[in-house]
Amino acid sequence: MTRMRRPLTPLNEADLERLALRYVERYATTRGRLSDYLRRKIRERGWAGAGSPAPDEVAQAMADRGYVDDRLFAETRAGAMTRRGFGARRVNEALRHAGIEAADAEAVAPAIAADAPASAIAFARRKRIGPFGREVPDRPQREKQLAAMLRAGHGMDISRKIIGMAPGDDIEALIAVPEWDRF
Repeated sequence: MTRMRRPLTPLNEADLERLALRYVERYATTRGRLSDYLRRKIRERGWAGAGSPAPDEVAQAMADRGYVDDRLFAETRAGAMTRRGFGARRVNEALRHAGIEAADAEAVAPAIAADAPASAIAFARRKRIGPFGREVPDRPQREKQLAAMLRAGHGMDISRKIIGMAPGDDIEALIAVPEWDRF
C-alpha cells in the first residue's frame, strides 16, 4: 500500500526565512551556498509571497546577523584541506566552488601559502610517495605520483622534489628549501 504524499505548499517570505535559519543551523555554509539552496527550494515548491523572491537578500541578512561568515568558513575549509595534504590550487578551487568571494579568498591565501610545505609532505605521507614509499618507484609509477600531487594542487617544483627522494630520506632537508612555488 503506497501512501499519497501531500503536495508541498508554495513558499512565502516567512517560509524562506525559516528554511534559511534551519539550513544555517545544520550546516557550516557561505552566503553563496545558502542563496543556491534557497533558489532550489523556491524552484521545487514555487513562490506564493508578495513580489519576487529574494534569496540573496535573505542570505545577506543571515550574514548580517552573524549566522553566516564567509571568511571564517574559508579559513576553516582551507585549514582542513591543507592538513589533509591539498595544495594551494586545489584549496582555492574548493573555496571558489563554495561561493567564497575573491576578497575573502585573498585574505586566506597567505595562510595557505605558509602551509604549502607541510601540506605537500602530508599528502606524500598519506599516499606513500617519495621518502614515505616502500621502494624506489619505476618511471611510470613516478609519473603517476607526480600526476597525483599535481591534481592535489601542489606545484611542480615541490612535487618533483618529493617524488625524487628515496624511501627513508630525511624530509627535514626538503622543509629547509627557502622558496616554494605558489602554484
